[in-house]
Amino acid sequence: MRDRRIRLVLAILVVAMAGVGVAMAATRSTSAKNGTVKAAKVGKFGTVLVSSSGMTLYRYTPDRRNVSVCTGTCATYWPPLLVKRTAKPTVGSGASASLVGTTMRANGAEQVTYAGFPLYLYAGDKKPGQANGQGFQKTWYVVSATGALVKHAVSASGTGSTTTKKSAWG
Repeated sequence: MRDRRIRLVLAILVVAMAGVGVAMAATRSTSAKNGTVKAAKVGKFGTVLVSSSGMTLYRYTPDRRNVSVCTGTCATYWPPLLVKRTAKPTVGSGASASLVGTTMRANGAEQVTYAGFPLYLYAGDKKPGQANGQGFQKTWYVVSATGALVKHAVSASGTGSTTTKKSAWG
């Protein structure tokens, strides 16, 4: 009898934790629907792309030009930067208007692209300036204002690299 109660409590906890994760990711995705791309200094990575609220933007290396392959659970933890279907993305300071565009996701939503590649936020970043998703599974990287992946931290002299912290999310 005691074992059954323990299993029941554990099952309830697992369901509750999953619900919190989905709610958290859904909140981040909803806040990203204005589709603004700008550049800002983000920690040791230098000047990279961020959303209108200053949240770091990422690129997923398995994506192809104008094709997002991050769907389902992936998109729960890595919400796409979206724009309303009738609107165009906004370009802020430091970003290049000629590199900003959109692509249609499998679900019909319009995802913002930069240099042709889809952009995402990371549910593990809680405040502007964080880059907790950097280097995750060697497939998620912040993006420079030129559209290049930033795989290593920038030293004070502009060269060199450091090991990036891996997150438990995703």
